[in-house]
Amino acid sequence: MSETQFDVIVLGAGPGGYVAAIRAAQLGMKVAIVEKSNLGGTCLNVGCIPSKALLHSTEMFAFFKHHGADHGITAKGLAMDVNTLMEKKQSVVTKLRGGIDQLLKARKITHFKGTGKLLGNSKLGVTALEGATHEIQAKHIIIATGSAPIELPFMRFDGELIISSDDGIALPEVPKKLVVVGAGAIGLELGCVWNRLGSDVTVVELLPNVAPTFDTDICKAAERVFKKQGLKFELGAKVTGVKQAKGKAYLTAERDGQVLEFEADKILVAVGRKPYTDGLGADTVGLQLDERKRIVVDKHYCTNVPGVYAIGDVTTGPMLAHKA
Repeated sequence: MSETQFDVIVLGAGPGGYVAAIRAAQLGMKVAIVEKSNLGGTCLNVGCIPSKALLHSTEMFAFFKHHGADHGITAKGLAMDVNTLMEKKQSVVTKLRGGIDQLLKARKITHFKGTGKLLGNSKLGVTALEGATHEIQAKHIIIATGSAPIELPFMRFDGELIISSDDGIALPEVPKKLVVVGAGAIGLELGCVWNRLGSDVTVVELLPNVAPTFDTDICKAAERVFKKQGLKFELGAKVTGVKQAKGKAYLTAERDGQVLEFEADKILVAVGRKPYTDGLGADTVGLQLDERKRIVVDKHYCTNVPGVYAIGDVTTGPMLAHKA
């Protein structure tokens, strides 16, 4: 079997993709994995893992700042160095990413660095990062391309004033005023991180509760905890626009006919994620997508295209690593 012929090709090296590739190799198959970015996907690189590292570090800082004296621990000029904080977070990510790389090598899985597109007839077109293209082929193709942050049409990410969670997890300094649009898990986590470091954080949410996917009693209890920490909430407020001037962002929202205005050094948009299915060649092969551009699968994760499967965030259900 040549280096263009495989039993299984996995498109995407996140929690679903790299585990599928390793398991297929364990079962004796010749496997290739195609990934345009770092191994580990969103969870490892800009999601679950780095966010928990930041939450842990900032929780320790906040504890010693507010409760250290209760335990006989006192310190003058207690401060958090953001550069060191980010280096610590990144060291955790890099170590785990290296572990995935070793697992792929140990199972002799071929790693193509680039993007993939379905061509039909069990073929996948691969475009390398430097632009070169070639075709590979497999009896089974698993799509595990994950998801990306949703942009609001009037608030495009610029990486400076209007930022996504990818940016918000790696800010070089603490913003004086941070407005978070969306009170889901992502917005609340990053809001907590930067609030603990001294940022004035306001969370604007369209629905009447924080963490709106949870039971109402849990939402109310969570809101009390977050408010005690220092977060401010504007619930039931619909964001209507944003303006930029003199290095600041000015967000407007509407609630019950009343216009709300917020000034911010950064606006973190955390209104959910969308499946990464653009550019996959769905139209070329007739791959069925639903109204939200998620790949339609059956209970065995088979798509309507023979030999093509899909797992993780590109399918229906919660966009969670352990589901993938």
